[in-house]
This record gives sequence, structure tokens and C-alpha cells, in this order.
Amino acid sequence: MLELKDIKKYYHVGDTTTKALDGVSVSFRRQEFVAILGASGSGKTTMLNVIGGLDNYDSGDMIIDGKSTKTFKESDWDAYRNNSIGFVFQSYNLISHLGIIDNVELGMTLSGVAKEEKRQKAEEALTRVGLADHMHKKPNQLSGGQMQRVAIARALANDPDILLCDEPTGALDTETSVQIMNLIQELSQEKLVIMVTHNPNLANQYADRIIEFSDGRILNDSHPHKESEKSDQFILKRTKMRFVTALKLSFNNLKTKKGRTFLTAFASSIGIISIGIVLSLSSGFQAQIDRTQTETMAKFPITISQVATDATANSDRALGSEKGTFPKSQTVTAKISDQDRAQHTNKIDQNYIDYIENIDPKLSNNIGYTRLVGMNLLGNVGGEVKPVTFSAAASSEDSGAAMSSAVSSMTGVGVSTFPTQLDNKSGENFLQDNYRLLDGSYPKNATDVVLIVDANNNTNINSLKNLGFDVKDGEKIDFSQIVGTSFKLIHNNDYYTELPTGNFIPNNDYQAMYDNANDDTLTISGILRVKSDSTMNLLAPGIAYSDQLTSQIVEENQNSAIVEAQKNSDTSVMTNQALTSEQKDAVLAQLGGSSIPSSIMIYPNNFKNKEEILTYLDNYNDGKKKADKILYTDLAGTMTELTGGLMDAITYVLVAFAGISLVTSMIMIGIITYTSVIERTKEIGVLKALGARKKDITRVFDAETCILGVGSGILGVLIAWGATFPINILLYNLTDLKDVAQLNPVHAIILIVVSTVLTMLGGHIPAKMAAKKDAAIALRAE
Repeated sequence: MLELKDIKKYYHVGDTTTKALDGVSVSFRRQEFVAILGASGSGKTTMLNVIGGLDNYDSGDMIIDGKSTKTFKESDWDAYRNNSIGFVFQSYNLISHLGIIDNVELGMTLSGVAKEEKRQKAEEALTRVGLADHMHKKPNQLSGGQMQRVAIARALANDPDILLCDEPTGALDTETSVQIMNLIQELSQEKLVIMVTHNPNLANQYADRIIEFSDGRILNDSHPHKESEKSDQFILKRTKMRFVTALKLSFNNLKTKKGRTFLTAFASSIGIISIGIVLSLSSGFQAQIDRTQTETMAKFPITISQVATDATANSDRALGSEKGTFPKSQTVTAKISDQDRAQHTNKIDQNYIDYIENIDPKLSNNIGYTRLVGMNLLGNVGGEVKPVTFSAAASSEDSGAAMSSAVSSMTGVGVSTFPTQLDNKSGENFLQDNYRLLDGSYPKNATDVVLIVDANNNTNINSLKNLGFDVKDGEKIDFSQIVGTSFKLIHNNDYYTELPTGNFIPNNDYQAMYDNANDDTLTISGILRVKSDSTMNLLAPGIAYSDQLTSQIVEENQNSAIVEAQKNSDTSVMTNQALTSEQKDAVLAQLGGSSIPSSIMIYPNNFKNKEEILTYLDNYNDGKKKADKILYTDLAGTMTELTGGLMDAITYVLVAFAGISLVTSMIMIGIITYTSVIERTKEIGVLKALGARKKDITRVFDAETCILGVGSGILGVLIAWGATFPINILLYNLTDLKDVAQLNPVHAIILIVVSTVLTMLGGHIPAKMAAKKDAAIALRAE
């Protein structure tokens, strides 16, 4: 079945050439016991290695069942060793970290035998060699003879055609040697057994055939055989080690070195710990920032003004800031500055107001409007009727007669009691939820206004002076002097008198206007202060009132005589001054002739709702020309980008520094894997003798680094998570911030994956080195 034709194998060391095999030709029968005798260095072991596919011959040919091996690739030799050859070594070459039965199963594992069949064959092989009672032990629990029996069982388990024995009794006592030789002799009745020995007594006593070797040549053959010509009958069965098998081998190896494995995993995890803590703090601080930003959302509304800035325009350079070319031409170029170019006029109309009013109330807790509507207010100041104003701006003694002022009004004041506040649909009472009533009552009607004080009960002195209160800076006023104070709101038709020329002038008979039954009475119903735990401190100290009040003024005055006259004139009906279109709109708004607000403020409930509102606003602009689009200012979003970007930048820098330790860990894993390769050189040889491919050997060490990577990643994540508790205690004592450090589970999983990948990368080069080791040399390693 096996024939060697003129096989030569030379070793070259410098200028010296050693002829290990020098033209060996020999044939073997399918069942016989062949003993190869010869002195050390005669070439007998080299011939055994060539027959077993551990060494490749330089020239000649080896024919197996009619098939030439000249064209064999490396994978073919692997398959040949796995299915056709069984090795029995002098030093047993068992893998110490595997159990007895696992050692015997290993060859079958490589050839892909099913688990149940593999276990059955292994048990049968161990029973046959007399180790039925020891199959669940480890190699270090057996005697030398028992270990050699395990080696024989391993060689037999995959049912090879050829059994190669290299000094099988060299390390055994006489009695054990006899037992082993009897067993091998029994096996030769079924298979071709080729045994290398330097003991002629053993050869003569047990072998059917003795071949004497010297200087790489056959000197004598006691029972030569001539192989007849036959067709190719040899079938190669490919080997394949699954990654799960590699993991099992590596895991068992690592278990034998628990201390070193733990220290290695811990050292490798330092980078993961560092990055884990950085990410925990980053996530925690970002959460704190987001929470703070959400709490202060009311101060950073989405603002829609009649004049907005187009963020997409190139407005980052002022006119004159560009790099000069200093032309020599005698001309001047007129240009619009980038700032002016970026200005955009929002065409806010009733259609857009209706669109804003349809915002889902679950997204916005408040919508504020600013209207340039004048209030014709009169008050009884010290027994004399005088003009008053709700404005908080400083004014001279006689400037109070200017009835018209830009007034900011806030939708949402008294949501549950003001009928128009039902448009907000939030079902909340804004004032009662966010402001404490110090005196009086919350507003119940549109004509009820309130005085807002700050946390120290201070209010704007101008707000009081403009209402006729005689106060000085720092002076204290009892609540009772303010609550209940009332004012008269005069309609345009009663306040303005039309002259024969068609112009209008304010009426100066204040008493008569004050006593007019058509007037509306405005009353300061209460004094309010923001609650200590409220995050919706929207109202500045001074007078505050509902948007319904300005809406009511517009409704009462939009058809007044002065408004109708101004609509039909391009000059001021009071001063005869020519008006541009924009100026005319402003005058009409001030006279109560326009319900369109000058600006709109939308206060989202949180950042998530803000994004939905922005999407809603963007949808309005879809398909519209640039001039018809309504642009908004998202100050909260701008602040978020600034703080978020800053936190991201800090995180990236810290992660980069921590990443250095990851690189160090990767290098260290490479060194440790290389050390493991050196330590397990003989195991590599055994695996190759059993038919393991290069990629299988690589897979074994890749599996080991994979286990180390996963282990160090999990260890690092656990330590980083555990470190968040003392870190949070320390930060709370220093900053009063609770639970800042929080390790995101997603980050934890990513860190474990990163640890695994980097560790496997670090160990892959040594794993490749292991796969390239020569099997015969590896088996001789100690």
C-alpha cells in the first residue's frame, strides 16, 4: 500500500550537507510490523517523518495506494496525516491541559466527526488499550505506561491505515515496555505498523520485518516487498477545526494558568477602564447639561421675528474684512454686506399664526407673542386723572402722555381661566403651576393684570412710577397699596378726535374719557413671585397680563375711525409725515389695527419635543420660495451645539489619551501570545501531527487572544462601572451633582468589542508565527 521511490532528503547548514535520506526505495504491505533499526543519526527517524508527512522529501516519490504525493499541497499532507497516519511518540506528546478523552478525540475533532460518534470511538479506543477506568482523568494523573497507552488510543481513534511508532518504549520500564509492545504487535494484524527503534532485541522479538539503516540508506531488509502497479485508490478527507474547538483548547490552556491569565486580563483592561470612566463621566456630564438645558428651556425659546437672520447665508464676514487685492482701477464697487445679505423678512400673516396655533400642545407648554399695540390707559393718580402705562421703561414727567408703547404679552398666563388660553390646549394653569400668589388673587378675566416680583420681592421701579406710584429706589410698599389698583383702557374712538382736515389728535379731556361707560377697567388682581422649584420663570418683574388683553384691544380698535383713516393714507393721520410701507404697518399695529404679532416665542417642553416642533416649522417651508419662507432662531439648539461640541471634544481628547494604554495592551498581548507560542511549541507539533492545518493553528491562538480580549473587556467594564460609585460620591461632595458618572450599556458593549478586536489584532502575528512552525522540529521541543 505504501511505496518509497528513490527518496532523498538533505539538510544544508552553511557549507555542510547532511544526507538524512540518500535514495531510499522501499515498499510496505497493508498489514505488517516493520522495525527500522539503526544508530542515532542514521536517518531512520527522518524516514518515519517523511512517511508520516511531517517532513517533505527533496526528490523521489512516495506512493500511497497508487497515488503519487509529488503534487501534494500543504493541505493534502494535513488531510493525509489526519486520516491515514497515527503517531506514537517516545515522549507521549499528550496535551497536558486536556483530559484523557479529549486528547483521544482531538484527531477526530479535526476531521469533523460528529460529537456522539467521536465520544464513542474515543471510549472504544481507550477501552481497547486498557484504560476504561481512567478515561476521565488528566495526563498528569497517569503513569508513563498509561500515558503511552493514551497516545496509542489517540493514534487508533481515527482508524488510520498506518501506525508510526518512534521509540514507543524508550521512556518505559521493562515490564511496561513488554505490555506496550504486545499491544502494538496486536495492532499490526490490522494495520501497517512501522516502528523506529535502536533496540535489536525488541525488533527481533516482535517485528515481522526488520530494516537496517545507516547513513541515510537501507543496508538490509529481512522481508522485502515489491508493490504491484495499481490505479489511484487513495481518497483524501479534508480536515477542519471549528472556532468553537479552538476556543475550547485555548480556554482549557488558560485555566491551567489562572493567575497569569487574570493578571494579563487585568493589565489589558487598564485602557478599557480608563475609557470606560471617561465615557461614564462624559455621558453623565452631558446628561447634566441636557437636564440643565431642558430646565432652562423657557429662557431659550424658538423665536420667530418679522426680521430674521438666514443661518445658511455667508454672514460670518463684515464688509471690509476680506483679504484686499488693492486694485488700481478708478472705480468703487457697491456691495451689500454679508450681514445685510443674511437678513430675511418673515412674511407673518394670519395663515401662519393659525399654523402656529395648531402645534401639538404635548410638544409646547407655552407660546408667547409680542405685539406692537398701544394701550390708551388712564389712572387716578392722587385724585387727578392722568395717562399711565404698563411699560417698565424709564420716562420723564411729561412723557407719560405718550399712550402708545411696544408691549410684550405672554400667552399662557392663567391658562385654565382665560378662555383664549384654551388654544394652548395644555390643560395647565401656568401661573398657579409656576408662580406663588403673595397677595390678592390669580387673574380670572382678560382685564386682570398682575405685578411680578423677583425672589427677593423686588420689582421694577419704573413699572410702579409709570402707573402713578410715588416711589423711590429701595422704598418698600405694602401689598395692599398695589392690589386692587385699577386703570381705564380707552377705546380709539373715544381717545382720538378727528379734525376737519381729516387728521387726528389725542383728546386731552382725561376726566371725561375716564368717566366714559365704554371704557374697560383693568385691575391689578394679585402680586406673584416665581416658585423656588420652578424652571419656567418667564415673566420679568413688573406688570404682566394675558395675550387676550392685547387681542381684545385689537378687536375693539381695528375698525376705529383713526385706524380706517390710516389704512387709506400713506401719511401719518396725526403728523402728516410720509410713511413707507413698513412704517405704515408699524403705525397700524400700534393703533390696534393689526392682529399680527411682531414676534412669536415657542417654548418646547423638552429637547425631544423641540426637535419635533422644528420639524413642524420646517414642514411649513417645504416647496416655498426663499422669500416666502418663515425662518426661526433656535437659541437653545445653538447652545446645545456649543456645549455638546465642547463635551465631545473633551471626550475625544481624553479617550485618545486613554487609548494609548489600549495600544500598549495590544503590544503586551502580542508578547504574551508569543510567549504562549514558545511554551506550546510541542502542542503545535502534536496538532500538526494529527492533521491540523496552518489556519487551524492560527485559530487556536486567535481563540486564546479572543478569550483574553473578551475577559479583559468584561473585567475593564466591570471595574469602570464599579469605579462610578466612589466617583459619584466624590463629585457629590465637591459639586452637589448626583449620579454624574453613568456607564452607558451600549458603551460597555462597544468597549468589550474593541478590547476583543484589538487583543486579537495584537496576538494575530504571533499566531501566524505559530502556524509556520515545522511540525517535526516542534515535536522535538522541550
